[in-house]
Amino acid sequence: MKPTEYAIRVAGLGKRYRLGESSHSRSLREALADAARRPWRRSDRANGADTTDKREIWSLRDVSFDVPTGAVIGVIGRNGAGKSTLLKVLSRITEPTAGRVEIRGRVGSLLEVGTGFHQELTGRENIYLNGAILGMRKSEIDRKFDEIVAFAEVERFLDTPVKRYSSGMYVRLAFGVAAHLEPEILLVDEVLAVGDVGFQRKSLGKMSDVAKEGRTILFVSHNMAAIQALCPEALLLEQGAIVARGASNQVVAEYLHRTDRLYQTATTELGLLPRGHGYRRILEEGLLNGELLAGEHTFVAGADLHFRFVVRLPELMRGCTVGVHFDDELGARVYAANSRWRLRPVELARGDHVFECHIRELPLVPGRYHLSIGFSSQDEQIDWLDRVASVELARTDVYGTGELPQVGQGYFLAQADWDITPAGVAVS
Repeated sequence: MKPTEYAIRVAGLGKRYRLGESSHSRSLREALADAARRPWRRSDRANGADTTDKREIWSLRDVSFDVPTGAVIGVIGRNGAGKSTLLKVLSRITEPTAGRVEIRGRVGSLLEVGTGFHQELTGRENIYLNGAILGMRKSEIDRKFDEIVAFAEVERFLDTPVKRYSSGMYVRLAFGVAAHLEPEILLVDEVLAVGDVGFQRKSLGKMSDVAKEGRTILFVSHNMAAIQALCPEALLLEQGAIVARGASNQVVAEYLHRTDRLYQTATTELGLLPRGHGYRRILEEGLLNGELLAGEHTFVAGADLHFRFVVRLPELMRGCTVGVHFDDELGARVYAANSRWRLRPVELARGDHVFECHIRELPLVPGRYHLSIGFSSQDEQIDWLDRVASVELARTDVYGTGELPQVGQGYFLAQADWDITPAGVAVS
């Protein structure tokens, strides 16, 4: 029997950040000294020494796993669980604090917008730069060039510096480069959410094609339906550690169960709920139709919803917006509302501010949905709460008989008038 070949092997991986420390300010001497000390840190912990530092945040802690060559594995977990950090370490963008990583093959990565491209270079130049980084010859890149441009739909802007691209253009080109330059290992983060629905569908189709070619994929996403459709296997990260690995449908079920349990046992005060990375707590109060937002809510389908959020700013912030979105049970985004779509982003002084949103006749079919909220400033997500509330939409006869579709038969309710003319009756 042929032994299993591994594309990725991770052993005891850890990544620590220090609050207030800039990762770009260390000298080469400091970096080398830090590397020289690192082997002894593990033995200190093994001997029971207290190495806890209140200024430290461990984004990953003692992570170990293997990825066989050709495997397609989903990586799921709440915001702040360590998913993006893991992919950055595997992409060699971020240096690990502890542990070992072995990579066998060329790595193509699509992480957050802004990673991997040189901002001053044009789209054309960045395609060739990324190919060269992957170790490809110019002739190889030439053969793939037209496919990349056609996929990204940026031909008009090919000779424009990418710093002038919109986030959607940037992601389309970045994904085109990552998927078409034939890396043996493809690492994809949640950035696909930046694109429109058509682009997401095309990208998932391309990833499926890449998987069928026998290449290795690690796919980070909050879209549980996409994870189950694309990835036979998944692993679940929680607070920087792997807590589950196995068949994707089983790991997704475990993730949903843990998330529901987390919020059922948490306080209903937004300021105390677990969220994001947990270092910026701006959202202090939330109401839904006059009741505390966190928890369970039941309404009839087509109900009016009124949200009220209080944000407490420690300093002046520009470009402030608040958004809410509804996901189905598998994490697929089905409805979203954001203040910036109806009002210009605002500048807010230090102190408390109230955001209110009124959704008239929420047009979702009966079923259970999870509500998340987020606060942003100048396109930077400052604070967010995943699945802070569950909303159960019950049947109603407002739309006729009350026989309405459930989730899985579409998502939206729309007024549709029907007439039936019996046979033998003249049709005017």
